[in-house]
Amino acid sequence: MSTVFLVRHGRTAANVAGILAGRQSGVRLDDRGERQARAAGKRLSSVPIQAIITSPLERTRQTAALISAARSDPLRVRRDADFLEADYGSWTGRSLRDLAQEEMWPVVQEHPSAVVFPQGESMTAMQHRAVAGIRKWNLSYSDSYVVVSHGDVIKAILADALGIHLDQFQRIVIDPGSISAVRYSERRPFVLATNVVSGSLSRFVQRPRSSDAPVGGGAG
Repeated sequence: MSTVFLVRHGRTAANVAGILAGRQSGVRLDDRGERQARAAGKRLSSVPIQAIITSPLERTRQTAALISAARSDPLRVRRDADFLEADYGSWTGRSLRDLAQEEMWPVVQEHPSAVVFPQGESMTAMQHRAVAGIRKWNLSYSDSYVVVSHGDVIKAILADALGIHLDQFQRIVIDPGSISAVRYSERRPFVLATNVVSGSLSRFVQRPRSSDAPVGGGAG
């Protein structure tokens, strides 16, 4: 079994300004974003993780580095393009207020599985590569590891773990600096937590578990 801690990068100036940063270079954490990343690192410091893997973009690399630095046993951060932000194509760099006037906006909200961003990728392709990335790393790490990525990417991974269609993934909220946790067993994933922004995560330290779901909810 592998437990994956999914961390969204800390806040950026683009987040505050309502700009869809996408894969633009030079988008870095602001002061609050750095504090959020350090706090995420502190929450994860009690978890015996095997690896930290990150999207290659600056804001995620910064977040991953601060998570590693918070540990008594700092880990080398690995980059994986499977966890890159969605390629929003010509929508990249535009304000969300302006994008809300686009004809495709309601489709993004209600039927994202049908969306292909102009000159970019489809939301379905984004989910497929992100989930494939998780499955790949699950083969390498049998205990716990961290993936630092982006809001839509994490939501897509969680939708897959929850067994819900991509068209429902807009119901999931993932804030900057938040941590979500999924345990992958032979039979099914177990979503342990979503959008955690406070408290220790030591309760999610890997323990031998059955692939069966406990009838009645279990003892915790």
